[in-house]
Amino acid sequence: MAMDYVNGTTEDAYAEVRDVFAEVVTEDWAAQLAVYVEGRLVVDLWTTASAGPDTLTGVFSATKGAAHLVIARLVQDRVLDLDRRVTTWWPEFAGDGKDDLTLRDLLAHRSGLIGVDGGFHTVELADDRILADRLVRQKPFWKPGHAYGYHAFVIGALLGAVAERATGHTVQELFHSLIRTPYAVDVFLGDPSFTTDTPAPPTGGDTAAASTTPSADATPVAARTTPTAGGTPAARYLPVLPASQKPDIAPLSLTGIAFNLNADPPTDLVEWIDIPAVRALGQSSAGGVASARGLARMYAAALWGADGADPLLDRATIDQFAAVSSAGSDRVTGEDSHFGLGFEAQHPRYPGLSGSAFGHSGAAGTHALADPSHGITYAYTRRRFGFPGGAAGENADLINAVLRTLTR
Repeated sequence: MAMDYVNGTTEDAYAEVRDVFAEVVTEDWAAQLAVYVEGRLVVDLWTTASAGPDTLTGVFSATKGAAHLVIARLVQDRVLDLDRRVTTWWPEFAGDGKDDLTLRDLLAHRSGLIGVDGGFHTVELADDRILADRLVRQKPFWKPGHAYGYHAFVIGALLGAVAERATGHTVQELFHSLIRTPYAVDVFLGDPSFTTDTPAPPTGGDTAAASTTPSADATPVAARTTPTAGGTPAARYLPVLPASQKPDIAPLSLTGIAFNLNADPPTDLVEWIDIPAVRALGQSSAGGVASARGLARMYAAALWGADGADPLLDRATIDQFAAVSSAGSDRVTGEDSHFGLGFEAQHPRYPGLSGSAFGHSGAAGTHALADPSHGITYAYTRRRFGFPGGAAGENADLINAVLRTLTR
C-alpha cells in the first residue's frame, strides 16, 4: 500500500509501526490505529478512506470492554461483590438452576444464558432492558456455572441488569458519567444524535501524509479526542461495510443461538450495527461506536487516568479482572478461548503481551487492549467487516511491531 494512503503521526521510535500499518491495511478498510505508552499517545494513524482520526464506526464486541470497565469500577468501589449471587441484586434471576450463580460466574460467561428460544427481534436486540427481561425467563442452555461459552449478544444486558439494580443507572449512563465524560473518550454507548442527525462523514483528514514527527499540535493530541470532536457522533459515523463471505452456522447450534441466527429473520451483524436505533441505544455487548483514538484512550484512562484525573482502576482490580477465569473449549465458538472477568485474556492470543493484558476484540476486526506490565494501550479499527469475525489477523503484526519497539 502506498504511504500516501496513511495519515497521522508517530513518535520517531515508532516508525516501524507506521510501516507495518501501511503494509497490512488497504484503502478499502478505512483503518485507524492508536497506541499509548505510559499515558502518552505515540501512534495516531488512519487511512485516507477513514476520513479522519475522529471518524467513528461500529466496533461490535469491543463494546464489551467499555461495559466491563464500568463493572470493574463498581466492584472496586464495593458497590458490587464478585462472589455474591446475582439474585442479591436481581431476585427475578432465580430459577432453572441459576440461584447460586455469582457475579463472578456471570462475568466469566458461565451462566448458560447465551440467547433465547426463537431468537430476538431486531428491535429487541438493540435494547439491553428488553434483552434482560427475556433472558431472565429463559432456561439456560447448559447447567449454570459448570461450563462457559461466549455470551456474544447478551453479556452486557445481563451485567447491566445487575448494575442498574445496584445503582439505579444503566451501564450506558454509568459509562457516560464514570468514563466518557471525565476522561473525554471518543467511545459511545448510545447517543440520541443517531436518530436525529443525518450522517455526513467529515472531511479534512485525508490530506496530511504520514509522518514520524508529530505536528505542532501533536503534544496535546489527547486533548483533541473529546466527545464532541468533529461534530455529533452521527455526523462522524461511517457505516460498516460487509465482508464478501458469510459464515455457515447452523441456526439451532449454540453458536447460532448466541449470534441470534435462530431468529426469523436471522441477525446480520453488519446490517444490525448500521441501524440508527441500535447506535442510539448503545447496546452494551455489541452496539457501541468508537474511534481507535477513543478506545486506546479509554484503556489509558483505566491505567493512568487523563488530564489530571486519577486512573479509573487500581492495579489490584485490573489484575483481578485480567486473570484467566474461563479457559478450554468454548461451548459456543468451539475454540480454545481464554476469558478473564468479562475481558478477553490477551497473552494466549498474543504471546508477546504479558499475563496482565486485557481487552476485547470486535467482529469487524477491531481490537482494543491494555497491558499494564508493558505500559501500553492499543486500539485498531477497520470499516470493512473481517470474515469470519473477531480480531482481524493484522492485529498480531501491529501488536508485535509495537512490542519490538518497546524492547529496543
